[in-house]
Amino acid sequence: MAGKAKESAVDLAKFIDKGVRVKLAGGREVQGILKGYDQLLNLVIDEAVEFLRDPEDPLTVTDETRSLGLLVCRGTAVMLVAPSTGMEEIANPFLQAKDGDQAAEGDDE
Repeated sequence: MAGKAKESAVDLAKFIDKGVRVKLAGGREVQGILKGYDQLLNLVIDEAVEFLRDPEDPLTVTDETRSLGLLVCRGTAVMLVAPSTGMEEIANPFLQAKDGDQAAEGDDE
């Protein structure tokens, strides 16, 4: 066992020099070109763009962006790394319409 190299659970080598979208602790989301990473999941992202959150609903990310340039993300803050191509937002299947909730409550009486 001694001398055996510790293997990372995440292999980001296939994303080097490709576009990635990263979700960070605290709700921030950035997108850019992954230039490097280490075993602690510290990331170096070039041409980084941050997706700004809605001021009225901090949990909602808008299409509004700001350019950050070269970005170093600390590994402890990284929650998700995904390729930026092939991503699309889908409707949340667990949310119900507010009108439907009120109608369902009225049926019980």
